[in-house]
Amino acid sequence: MHIVVNEDLKAYIDPLTPEEHEALERSLLAEGCRDALVLWGDVLVDGHNRYGICQQHGIPFQTLQSTLFKTPDDVHLWMIDQHLGRRSVSDFQRGVLALRKREILSNRRLGGAASAEMETAMKPALFSATVDDSLKGREGIAKAARLSSNQVVLIEKIQKQAAPEVVAAVKSGAISINAAAAVSSLPEQEQVAAALGGKDHLLQAAKRVRETRKRPQAAEPSPSTAGTMEALRARITELEAENATLRKQLVALTG
Repeated sequence: MHIVVNEDLKAYIDPLTPEEHEALERSLLAEGCRDALVLWGDVLVDGHNRYGICQQHGIPFQTLQSTLFKTPDDVHLWMIDQHLGRRSVSDFQRGVLALRKREILSNRRLGGAASAEMETAMKPALFSATVDDSLKGREGIAKAARLSSNQVVLIEKIQKQAAPEVVAAVKSGAISINAAAAVSSLPEQEQVAAALGGKDHLLQAAKRVRETRKRPQAAEPSPSTAGTMEALRARITELEAENATLRKQLVALTG
């Protein structure tokens, strides 16, 4: 049986800890693979860890064809929803998954709109794609990921600005979402250097960024203030000129 392990789908699967992998391996060796692996065509959808262990030890397994999916996006959305419902998934990963879900639905929405235009041009019947609109805004994403809207903003910032080394650190739990977002404000070379230095260096970098933000900036004079200061300088110049004239007159009188 030919089974395809899609690398894009594997990205949604958190790797087992060594202890979890060992426990699953012991169970499969002792009891066999009791639950069928779920396929969509020849693509493995559910059971990646069991499949890897069964392949390693030659353990027989059953497969089950899913009828839930029509497109690869359906598979991606299903896997995202499965992971969003798991407690073991970190806050950062849930945010990333919810943002990815929004991206897929947005692309599907655009595709549906394009199909609707083509369908309307070909015949008068209306065509519409059913798309979940609940993730259009940050509030919807936050609700789906069980996060605050502010956390979603920070995760978006990390995705856009953080060096891969910083992303790896927040994924592993070495630093918080807040710290990673702060570090992502730095130039990429500084981010990489901090990440290579380990957790303490990353936290120190985040602290420096926060302290810089808190430092009061020199206030620029407002137009009205600038005008007043200019008038004062002009008046001082006038008074100095008058004083000079008076001194000359005094010298002439006492000369």
